This record gives sequence, C-alpha cells and structure tokens, in this order.
Amino acid sequence: MSGTKIICQNKKARHNYFIEDTLEAGIVLLGTEVKSCRDGKANLVDSYAEFERGEIYLYSCHISPYNPAHQFNHEPTRKRKLLLHKREIDRLLGVSREKGYSLVPLKLYFKNGRVKVELSIAKGKKMHDKRESIKKKEADREIRKAMKTSLN
Repeated sequence: MSGTKIICQNKKARHNYFIEDTLEAGIVLLGTEVKSCRDGKANLVDSYAEFERGEIYLYSCHISPYNPAHQFNHEPTRKRKLLLHKREIDRLLGVSREKGYSLVPLKLYFKNGRVKVELSIAKGKKMHDKRESIKKKEADREIRKAMKTSLN
C-alpha cells in the first residue's frame, strides 16, 4: 500500500477473535483528532463498532487530546461515525446479527491524507481456541529456529 501510514493497531483482536472478513471504512473526525492521529496518539484497544439508526459508529477508540488546542479540544473516547456505502452497512448488519459475530477495528491508518479504519467481522474465540493458537505459534517459532540453525 503506497501512501499509507499506520497510526495504531489492535493486536489483541487477532488473539481474541477469529477474523472472518475485513473492509476499509472512512471515519468522521474533528481537526484536533486528526492532528493527534498525525502524532500517533490513538489507541484501538477494547474498541468496537455498533449499529445505531442505520449507521455504524466506533466506540471507545481513544484519541488523545491535542495539546496546542487547549479549550477547543475534543473528548478522547467519544463515539465516531464510520463512513461506508449503504450496501456495505446492510451486509454488515446481516452478518453481525448472527450469534457470536462482532465488528472489531484492526487498525487506524492514513491513506492519501485521510484517516481510515480497517474494520473486521470477527467471531470470539473460546479459551481452548486461544490456547491452541498459542501452541501453534510456539511450534512455528521452534520450526523457524531449527531451520535457521540447520542453515548455519
């Protein structure tokens, strides 16, 4: 992706959820929020998206106040509207109504000067699934380590 700069990622999302599908959405921000994002002062941990009156909003995404703005600053964890086409919203609404599916943001980034959100359709992992993922990751790490030592 040329012209993209990642602001922040939700690394816990891939550990806590099975990612079924992803899509890119625009986000409605205030000027001070964009400036804070340019400084990399955003956090997606524990954030999620939900439907409200036919639109999708991002909740608990923390964008720190921009210091030079003083009294004109924004509220750090306010809900923010996501910009999607009507057919995308309808598809997400249908999928999210299924049991166990959530809309989880994976990353916040700049694309051609605009802030975008990578939104995923995700299904929550159970505890045994998380343990299985950790075991698989450790096994892969051991294999890579063994391959590296055998090449030297």
